[in-house]
Amino acid sequence: MGRNRLEAFSDGVIAIIITIMVIEMKVPHGENMAALLPVLPVFLSYIMSFIYVGIYWNNHHNMLQASGKITGSILWANLHLLFWLSLFPFVTSWMGENHFATAPTELYGVVLFMAAIAYFILQQRIIAAGAPTLRRAIGRDWKGKVSPIFYFIGIISAQWSPTGAKLIYLGLAFLWLIPDRRIENLLVDSKE
Repeated sequence: MGRNRLEAFSDGVIAIIITIMVIEMKVPHGENMAALLPVLPVFLSYIMSFIYVGIYWNNHHNMLQASGKITGSILWANLHLLFWLSLFPFVTSWMGENHFATAPTELYGVVLFMAAIAYFILQQRIIAAGAPTLRRAIGRDWKGKVSPIFYFIGIISAQWSPTGAKLIYLGLAFLWLIPDRRIENLLVDSKE
């Protein structure tokens, strides 16, 4: 399978994930702004999940641009990542519907943690298959290394403070929203 097919398949799955998340949001009963208050937690959890799925989509795209050949282990690692991303609609809905209660917030963190681990595995499989540009671009990858640690801290802290866990998850989302141009810059430099 070529890189374009893998990217198209992944893009399709990610588009379906976002579609399911938005379909899960129910229209409030009422015609004024006060009717939105009961669904505010659902909407806020959707925004956070949309940001995370968007981050994964963008980084996945950049990573595949720097890949060489696509091996069987890359296909399986990619499916592993897509599995964890596919759980976003469930944990997003559960967390929002239960107003960020402890157990849903913990499980949300578990999915974030496992998606980060799956992304790391995919990244390593691509590098192992021969992607020197990706290897150089990744470098020390401090964001990739610190994120699972903070997701784990968020999972543990949700037992005492679901709000604290949400703040950790949001902080990491904003950390990843800062554009990381390492891969793009190396790809441009290699074409010149």
